Amino acid sequence: MTIATGDSVSIEYTGRLEDGTVFDTSRESVAEETELADEQPDREFTPLTVEVGAGQVIDGLEDALIGMEPGDTPTVKIPPEKGYGEWSEERVRTFDPAELSQQLGDEQPEEGMFLQTQDGNLAEITEVTDEVIRVDFNPQLAGETLEFDIEVVSVAN
Repeated sequence: MTIATGDSVSIEYTGRLEDGTVFDTSRESVAEETELADEQPDREFTPLTVEVGAGQVIDGLEDALIGMEPGDTPTVKIPPEKGYGEWSEERVRTFDPAELSQQLGDEQPEEGMFLQTQDGNLAEITEVTDEVIRVDFNPQLAGETLEFDIEVVSVAN
Protein backbone atom coordinates (compact mmCIF):
# COMPACT_ATOMS: atom_id res chain seq x y z
CA MET A 1 0.00 0.00 0.00
CA THR A 2 1.50 3.31 -1.10
CA ILE A 3 1.39 6.12 1.48
CA ALA A 4 -1.00 8.98 0.69
CA THR A 5 -2.32 12.01 2.59
CA GLY A 6 -4.67 10.89 5.35
CA ASP A 7 -2.96 7.54 5.94
CA SER A 8 -1.80 6.48 9.38
CA VAL A 9 1.87 5.54 9.11
CA SER A 10 4.21 3.94 11.66
CA ILE A 11 7.93 4.52 11.13
CA GLU A 12 11.22 3.80 12.81
CA TYR A 13 13.61 6.72 12.36
CA THR A 14 16.94 8.22 13.29
CA GLY A 15 17.47 11.95 12.79
CA ARG A 16 20.99 13.35 12.30
CA LEU A 17 22.60 16.70 11.69
CA GLU A 18 24.92 17.11 8.70
CA ASP A 19 27.92 16.37 10.94
CA GLY A 20 26.41 12.97 11.84
CA THR A 21 25.23 13.93 15.36
CA VAL A 22 22.05 12.00 16.24
CA PHE A 23 19.44 14.38 17.68
CA ASP A 24 16.47 11.99 17.85
CA THR A 25 15.53 8.38 17.21
CA SER A 26 12.75 5.87 17.72
CA ARG A 27 15.23 3.00 18.00
CA GLU A 28 16.29 2.03 21.53
CA SER A 29 19.62 0.57 20.34
CA VAL A 30 20.55 3.86 18.63
CA ALA A 31 19.42 5.83 21.71
CA GLU A 32 21.71 3.74 23.92
CA GLU A 33 24.69 4.08 21.52
CA THR A 34 24.32 7.86 21.32
CA GLU A 35 23.44 8.56 24.99
CA LEU A 36 19.96 9.84 24.09
CA ALA A 37 18.62 7.12 26.40
CA ASP A 38 20.59 8.67 29.30
CA GLU A 39 19.37 12.17 28.43
CA GLN A 40 15.72 11.00 28.24
CA PRO A 41 15.49 8.19 30.84
CA ASP A 42 11.67 8.16 30.98
CA ARG A 43 11.17 7.96 27.23
CA GLU A 44 10.08 4.79 25.47
CA PHE A 45 11.87 4.45 22.14
CA THR A 46 9.16 2.98 19.90
CA PRO A 47 7.96 3.49 16.32
CA LEU A 48 6.31 6.84 15.63
CA THR A 49 2.76 6.78 14.26
CA VAL A 50 1.52 9.86 12.39
CA GLU A 51 -1.36 10.79 10.16
CA VAL A 52 0.16 12.05 6.92
CA GLY A 53 -1.06 15.57 6.16
CA ALA A 54 -2.06 16.39 9.75
CA GLY A 55 1.07 18.42 10.50
CA GLN A 56 2.29 16.09 13.25
CA VAL A 57 5.87 16.05 11.92
CA ILE A 58 7.99 18.57 10.04
CA ASP A 59 6.96 19.28 6.44
CA GLY A 60 10.01 17.67 4.85
CA LEU A 61 9.46 14.37 6.64
CA GLU A 62 5.77 14.36 5.82
CA ASP A 63 6.49 15.11 2.14
CA ALA A 64 9.08 12.31 2.03
CA LEU A 65 6.61 9.72 3.34
CA ILE A 66 4.13 10.23 0.50
CA GLY A 67 4.57 7.49 -2.09
CA MET A 68 6.55 5.14 0.19
CA GLU A 69 5.42 1.62 1.05
CA PRO A 70 5.86 -0.68 4.08
CA GLY A 71 9.42 -1.98 4.19
CA ASP A 72 10.94 1.07 2.46
CA THR A 73 14.14 2.26 4.19
CA PRO A 74 15.24 5.54 2.59
CA THR A 75 17.54 8.22 3.95
CA VAL A 76 16.02 11.65 3.34
CA LYS A 77 17.70 15.05 3.55
CA ILE A 78 15.53 17.93 4.73
CA PRO A 79 16.59 21.57 4.25
CA PRO A 80 15.86 24.13 7.00
CA GLU A 81 12.84 25.60 5.19
CA LYS A 82 11.15 22.15 5.28
CA GLY A 83 12.39 21.43 8.81
CA TYR A 84 12.50 23.93 11.66
CA GLY A 85 13.04 27.04 9.53
CA GLU A 86 15.99 29.36 9.26
CA TRP A 87 17.53 30.85 12.40
CA SER A 88 16.29 34.43 12.86
CA GLU A 89 17.61 37.30 14.98
CA GLU A 90 13.97 38.43 15.26
CA ARG A 91 13.32 35.44 17.54
CA VAL A 92 15.96 36.61 20.03
CA ARG A 93 14.51 38.86 22.72
CA THR A 94 16.09 40.91 25.47
CA PHE A 95 14.71 41.12 28.99
CA ASP A 96 15.37 43.24 32.04
CA PRO A 97 17.27 41.00 34.50
CA ALA A 98 14.96 41.87 37.41
CA GLU A 99 11.84 41.09 35.33
CA LEU A 100 13.11 37.72 34.13
CA SER A 101 14.49 36.75 37.55
CA GLN A 102 11.07 37.46 39.06
CA GLN A 103 9.41 35.17 36.45
CA LEU A 104 11.92 32.40 37.24
CA GLY A 105 11.22 32.52 40.98
CA ASP A 106 14.27 31.49 42.95
CA GLU A 107 16.32 30.38 39.93
CA GLN A 108 19.15 32.62 38.78
CA PRO A 109 19.26 33.00 34.98
CA GLU A 110 22.48 31.60 33.49
CA GLU A 111 23.84 31.35 29.95
CA GLY A 112 22.95 27.96 28.46
CA MET A 113 19.85 27.56 30.66
CA PHE A 114 16.65 26.57 28.87
CA LEU A 115 13.23 28.03 29.66
CA GLN A 116 9.94 26.43 28.70
CA THR A 117 7.62 28.79 26.85
CA GLN A 118 3.86 28.90 27.31
CA ASP A 119 3.40 26.79 24.16
CA GLY A 120 5.75 24.09 25.48
CA ASN A 121 8.78 24.98 23.36
CA LEU A 122 12.25 25.64 24.75
CA ALA A 123 14.11 28.95 24.64
CA GLU A 124 17.80 29.29 25.50
CA ILE A 125 19.35 32.05 27.60
CA THR A 126 22.32 33.15 25.49
CA GLU A 127 23.61 36.16 27.44
CA VAL A 128 23.36 37.37 31.03
CA THR A 129 24.69 40.77 32.12
CA ASP A 130 23.67 43.25 34.80
CA GLU A 131 21.78 45.24 32.14
CA VAL A 132 20.20 42.62 29.90
CA ILE A 133 19.33 38.95 29.47
CA ARG A 134 19.10 37.65 25.90
CA VAL A 135 16.81 34.70 25.21
CA ASP A 136 16.80 32.81 21.90
CA PHE A 137 13.30 31.56 20.97
CA ASN A 138 14.45 29.91 17.71
CA PRO A 139 13.83 26.16 17.60
CA GLN A 140 17.03 24.32 18.57
CA LEU A 141 17.26 22.82 15.08
CA ALA A 142 16.54 26.07 13.22
CA GLY A 143 18.93 26.61 10.31
CA GLU A 144 20.00 22.95 10.26
CA THR A 145 19.81 20.57 7.32
CA LEU A 146 18.47 17.32 8.76
CA GLU A 147 18.97 13.75 7.60
CA PHE A 148 16.54 10.98 8.54
CA ASP A 149 17.01 7.24 8.17
CA ILE A 150 13.44 5.95 7.90
CA GLU A 151 11.89 2.51 7.94
CA VAL A 152 8.21 2.36 7.05
CA VAL A 153 6.78 -0.22 9.47
CA SER A 154 3.09 -0.09 8.55
CA VAL A 155 0.47 1.91 6.65
CA ALA A 156 -3.28 2.09 7.28
CA ASN A 157 -5.89 4.32 5.64
